[in-house]
Amino acid sequence: MTVAALKWPRITANWLRSPELAKVFAALTAEGAEARVVGGAVRNTLLDRPVKDIDIATTARPEEVIRLARNASLGAHPTGIEHGTITVIADKHPFEVTTLRRDIETDGRHAVVTFTTSWEEDAGRRDFTINALYCGPDGAIYDSVGGIDDLRQRRVRFIGDPEARIREDYLRILRFFRFSAQYGRGQLDPEGLAATTALKEGLPLLSAERVSTEILKLLAAPSAVDVVNAMYRSGILQLAVRTRLEPERFARLAAIETALGEPPDALTRLAALAVSDPSEASFLAEELRLSNADASRLASAVAGDPGLDPASSDLAARTALYKLGPETFSRAIRLAWARSGAPAADPRWRARALLPSRWKAPIMPVSGSDVLALGIAPGPNVGRILDAFERWWMAENFPADAERQSKMLKELAFKTLA
Repeated sequence: MTVAALKWPRITANWLRSPELAKVFAALTAEGAEARVVGGAVRNTLLDRPVKDIDIATTARPEEVIRLARNASLGAHPTGIEHGTITVIADKHPFEVTTLRRDIETDGRHAVVTFTTSWEEDAGRRDFTINALYCGPDGAIYDSVGGIDDLRQRRVRFIGDPEARIREDYLRILRFFRFSAQYGRGQLDPEGLAATTALKEGLPLLSAERVSTEILKLLAAPSAVDVVNAMYRSGILQLAVRTRLEPERFARLAAIETALGEPPDALTRLAALAVSDPSEASFLAEELRLSNADASRLASAVAGDPGLDPASSDLAARTALYKLGPETFSRAIRLAWARSGAPAADPRWRARALLPSRWKAPIMPVSGSDVLALGIAPGPNVGRILDAFERWWMAENFPADAERQSKMLKELAFKTLA
């Protein structure tokens, strides 16, 4: 194991000096075991990207981790003890602590592991070189697989034989593309691309939930357009997302988001890539086992309304925004724009898409209690009067005059009773 020098001699990030992490390090090393931060926290820090979770690798066995943590008055929960993972809690901050491992059996989905004290063996079982970087409590970086050089070159490369790594877990096919979209630059690693293409028939072995997680992360990544095109050309995307695919429409949506200065929305991008009508949204939501909330957002992207078209009137646009709500309106209009084939610089589409920033839809000014106050008996007539009022109110461009509103409500109630 070598300590990387040159550009990144050691890490000095604030998270490494946090008192919570210091307590965990102190507990784990109290009786001679070693502990290092591993994976995403190290990788993202070196790239100056946000760090969300801090994972720790240790030579201490799982039962020892529990004992050492509790000896230091830290919480310890065996959240993945069969794979050597214990969640240690320090001052309400969770840290996943995993004993160094090596695989002894794999089936393409799950692995049977045994524990080791070799950092090289632990690094060798991981997927990509940029994910097998460790740093000690002092910030020194440990790299036995060439991850530092790959990180400098923005290259996502399998550790060892790519096909062997994929056969251990076929999800690594999708992870190769997702990490390339998030962290790579330029052409995909040719050996990795060849291996993923050769073994793509293993994708159906994966659970829908695992596929969904990777696909949504991939679609929102910085280089998603180029990577999606590569996946489509190789036939991998068609195995992961089984609807009619429109990579060009996906690219147009990404360009529209960039032109609007907005962050990527994974579900809108999924709709652009793979949904042409509401029935496909339902099919895809079931295929990918999306949550009810995400399924609803996916369906909302294909919400049709004449007011989305910039050729329609301003009143039609405001009516669409009122009916759909700002979130659904924004999602639906970006997808409609991408479907139209209009360029990302189109001024009419831009103006229509930015309507929510210029005009806030008002709240319906009357309710059932206002109708009942007019002497209307509870029942279906109350809803009919409210519906008629709302149609009038929208058609008249949402008048705010309370006297005018009251007069119209009375007229509609009278007509209903007549």
